[in-house]
Amino acid sequence: MRTSRLVAATALLALAVSACGGATSADKNGGSAAFEITEDTPPAKGPVDSVTWSLYAEPQSLDYAYAFDYHPNTVLANVCEQLMRITPDLKVEPGLASAAANPDPKRWVYTIRDGVKFHDGSTLTADDVVASLRRHIDPKVGSYWISAYMNVKSVEKTGPMEVTVHLKKPDQLFNEEMGTSAGTVESAAWLAKEGYGTPDVGVNCTGPFALESWQKGQALNFKKFDGYWDSSLAPKVNTLKMVFIPDPAARVNALLSGEVDGGYLLPPPGFPKLRTAGTGTLYFGPNTTAVNLIPTDLKGTLGDLKVRRALSMALDREGIIKAAAGGVATPAKAPAAIGAWGIAPEAAKDYYAKLPALTRDVAGAKKLIEEAGATGKKVVIATSTLSPEIGVIANAVQSAGQAIGLKVELKAVAPEAYTALFSDEKAREGIDLVMTIWYNSTPDPLEFYGILETGNFANYGGYSNPEYDALVDEANAQADPAARAEVIAKLQEIAVRDVIWIPLYEVPHSMFLNKRLTGAPTSIAQLMFPWAARLGSAG
Repeated sequence: MRTSRLVAATALLALAVSACGGATSADKNGGSAAFEITEDTPPAKGPVDSVTWSLYAEPQSLDYAYAFDYHPNTVLANVCEQLMRITPDLKVEPGLASAAANPDPKRWVYTIRDGVKFHDGSTLTADDVVASLRRHIDPKVGSYWISAYMNVKSVEKTGPMEVTVHLKKPDQLFNEEMGTSAGTVESAAWLAKEGYGTPDVGVNCTGPFALESWQKGQALNFKKFDGYWDSSLAPKVNTLKMVFIPDPAARVNALLSGEVDGGYLLPPPGFPKLRTAGTGTLYFGPNTTAVNLIPTDLKGTLGDLKVRRALSMALDREGIIKAAAGGVATPAKAPAAIGAWGIAPEAAKDYYAKLPALTRDVAGAKKLIEEAGATGKKVVIATSTLSPEIGVIANAVQSAGQAIGLKVELKAVAPEAYTALFSDEKAREGIDLVMTIWYNSTPDPLEFYGILETGNFANYGGYSNPEYDALVDEANAQADPAARAEVIAKLQEIAVRDVIWIPLYEVPHSMFLNKRLTGAPTSIAQLMFPWAARLGSAG
């Protein structure tokens, strides 16, 4: 659910167990169950003919401009590529651009890689890059990634294989965003086709796998692309099938039986069975994800800071973790996960430690409500059967709100409409609060804190603070990562102080992999990195 990483809470939260990596003890997780992080899986030893992978939902489109959630990005990561590439260890490196330069604060210049082929055999050119990037600033397209382009003045072809992005003001984050769907490059000729990204037309990209067919309501079928340019990621899998299994229990059973070979973002109720499965291993990898409550109407009851603070104080985060996340998660102190601080991981620990602990204080919260004159006022929170934790959290909020004098109403939203809450302002009408699972696609925490700037697409509540906006600009103009992190730490402090979002907990990234396979990354980078290209035989 940000302008990158807006993930409507469509994903089922994860737990995993691993064979290696650093252990995380129970007391370090606020009393939750102990778990370990596996940084990666062993390299594949050989090829396999076919792999079947599970998705919790069918993508509505394979148009990268609307790939703003887990399932479409899990698919497109293997099919389409970006100017830059975000690696499994959350580093940014050249992708379809062989080089990126920032000759002055208001220009990014990309040298386009020679000899890259699209799946139809045509050759990648600067014209394809220009056409692909310009779509994000075309109001007729309505790209969900428009926030990445807020500071873009123009995108121009400046050489046979060179593209220059002119900026309105300095934007260091823009280059990192070129490793997300904001930087995806598609064939310009294919983009011109009516029905681009649909089951009938599909896509024509440069990734290690090509889309072969889309069986509506059933599966997506891919074949390895023999003309793929990057020999280090040449696929070891001949055919890849991604099946849609929305029922959590059915998905777990398919993994246990070996009917499907793997899947990311697994349902917590299935963790006990998956831990002891004889067919494969449940992994738990690095993540940039935090679960939050988003106040979506700061003109209503939650427009009062005391009310937002009181609701946060009244929440039973430990109880929510046990019920919604299978007992494995870390109570959050800020809306962006500490794992999202890839540009300064060590400094982030100090910044995070200085934040106030979000301790439960029902009596104090009730007093704040009384001081705000909000006793009896209504707060509407969205709930849905889309995934179990949405309802669990909505009920917990209702209970906490009623305990301090608020009237909390639940508004049911159809599963297929829940994602629209994060992309359509009209869909949020009459709703004060929405639960979200929010991840960073880049290793830069400015990706999250930048969305709280005035006017940002994903600034759902309409928060506006000139001091905050100035700090966003200051951070974006700072090329040195450590110096940028210092400024972002100030943004984090303001976001926590003003309770712009209400943090709940941080979660790991989960993956189940059949014992016959290995190589897939365990981290959330699988949403940007061609994870299936590394899959292969374990023996």
